[in-house]
Amino acid sequence: MKDLKPYLIRAINEWINDNALTPHLMVDAEVSGTIVPTDYIEEGKIILNLRPSAINNLTIANEHLEFNASFNGQPMKVFVPIDAVIGLYAKENGKGMFFDPTEDNDKKPPEPPKKTNPLRVVK
Repeated sequence: MKDLKPYLIRAINEWINDNALTPHLMVDAEVSGTIVPTDYIEEGKIILNLRPSAINNLTIANEHLEFNASFNGQPMKVFVPIDAVIGLYAKENGKGMFFDPTEDNDKKPPEPPKKTNPLRVVK
């Protein structure tokens, strides 16, 4: 089964933009493969503005998201593995979604306990 997280990210981003709010993406900058401007990382995390007027060529794929942006006048291609996304929310009201960083999407949910029959034969 495909991971739900990228679908939620796409939907929340669309909802925020449809409401003329500013989408902010919180990223764990320490996840392997993450390419973000290091000058803005605080405590291993970075907040990225995803407003369409602030970035170009946003792609939210199932494994990663990427876009082009300018930081201090320097163009940069930003690359964020989906596993590095901590949350996406509207700057103005904080509404959005945060993801459990300990969640391992490759793990299957635990098996439900086997049902035992509470009935027994009485003689």
